[in-house]
Amino acid sequence: MNITFYGAAKEVTGSCHLVEVEGHKFLIDCGLFQGNLTNQMLNYEDFPFDLNEIEFVILTHAHIDHSGRIPKLYKDGFRNTVYCTNATRDLCKIMLPDSGHIQEKEIEWVNRKRMRAGKKPNDPIYTEQDAIDCIDIITGIDYNNKIKINDNISFVLKDAGHMLGSAIVELYLTENGEEKKLVFTGDLGNTNLPIINDPVTIDGADILVTESTYGDRLHSSMEDQSDKFINIVIDTIKRGGNVVIPSFAVERTQEVLYEINKALAHHPQKEFLATIPVYVDSPLAVNATKIFASQFEYYDQETIEYLKRGDNPLTFDNLHFVETSEESQALNDDMTPKIIISASGMCEVGRIKHHLKHNLYRPECTVLFVGYQAEGTLGRKILNGEKLVKIFGEEIAVVAEIKYLDAFSGHADRDGLLNWIGAMKNKPNQIFIVHGEVEAQTVLKEYIEQGFRINCVIPSYEECYDINGTLIADRKNSYKATRFNILELMASLKEEIDGMTNNVKRNLKSSVTDEYLQNIVLKLKDVQSAIDSVNEQE
Repeated sequence: MNITFYGAAKEVTGSCHLVEVEGHKFLIDCGLFQGNLTNQMLNYEDFPFDLNEIEFVILTHAHIDHSGRIPKLYKDGFRNTVYCTNATRDLCKIMLPDSGHIQEKEIEWVNRKRMRAGKKPNDPIYTEQDAIDCIDIITGIDYNNKIKINDNISFVLKDAGHMLGSAIVELYLTENGEEKKLVFTGDLGNTNLPIINDPVTIDGADILVTESTYGDRLHSSMEDQSDKFINIVIDTIKRGGNVVIPSFAVERTQEVLYEINKALAHHPQKEFLATIPVYVDSPLAVNATKIFASQFEYYDQETIEYLKRGDNPLTFDNLHFVETSEESQALNDDMTPKIIISASGMCEVGRIKHHLKHNLYRPECTVLFVGYQAEGTLGRKILNGEKLVKIFGEEIAVVAEIKYLDAFSGHADRDGLLNWIGAMKNKPNQIFIVHGEVEAQTVLKEYIEQGFRINCVIPSYEECYDINGTLIADRKNSYKATRFNILELMASLKEEIDGMTNNVKRNLKSSVTDEYLQNIVLKLKDVQSAIDSVNEQE
């Protein structure tokens, strides 16, 4: 009984875990990698396992870092079943084709450059049609319904409280006549989020694979940050700026709308708030909101009470859904102060990049982050305080106010994860920590081992472990790993050179000495010679 970690290993994105039991192989999740260059390259690589040996996939939820390579599985010939909740299947119907459309658009831009350079065009990771076609192999099931695959494998999906339809996976695996319970948290939800239920607790597990996105920090309370959110909106609008909210189209956007609607009913300045136009600028978010409106069985009690009173918490006066690109562009021509909620949540693709381009340089505006920003993404760079960012090849000064509200996060924080584990009657014998940056994973590991005396392992990409936490194989392709390291170094050097170029441009008239500048010239010539030497070996 082995687990090989093919994604979300010492990082947050690309969730994909291969489980082997009694000769059977299956996957938990198959998501896109996001962020740095190495991650983007991994999406184009062949799968590091034999697709013909994969008997089925269990998908924990619809977010693209968990579901986004299922169309690639399909494109490469996989035709077995992908199991998930009914809501996850419904969301995949809109999210995966949207992802395919993005892949096609991104490769068009790349191929224009390649053709001008006399190079052959590249294929997208998958197309929109591949994503539409793959829905045929996705089967929706109910929470708490035990599915028997064969005599060795059964599983149950339970509410993870992360997004609509998100699931904890309880696996019952039999090997050599002995049954073990292996649990994957998927993305475990934060408590007290709008609309959806809190994550359920489970009786226990023999082996646990847990996420750790916020394993090194605590969230603020939702009540406090709801007030902060509305105050940020009011302050920004009153000084004549826009509030630009990079938001995941599914779940986070709906939660933001919920909070605005609640404030329109109860806030002391509700009359002023009612005058503020709110735009949801994402076709995907518009369609996702429609799905949310039809999935009452996944709602928490507070939201159900709203509905009983005849108040749909996802609609209100002055809310506008933007469909066309022309309508989206018009938002940036209109100087009326407004709230713009737009995807993608990490600012890597989509209409949000246009809104950032038109608002980041304006000191009266606010860019408000309400979700996790993966390392290497544009959102992470802005949140980390970079004063100059590149959007569509143009350098944009970051002058707008930058805010982050962590209580909107769909992920449990450190104590949320610890409390969830602590609630188990039968604690795991072994825990694997995935879906987090190394610092967050290390902190969570220390807390678990000290508090529960449970052995924890933080696996690396392509490492295979038995259920006791013993490393039995490192399946890394050394050639591929080295090539990716080179690409990462090159990307890092490019960023450093871009930063240095900006510094030189800004400081041409500064008081630095000629000797200092000549020293820089000599060092740059050394770098150039080293690069020329490498190129000569090609």
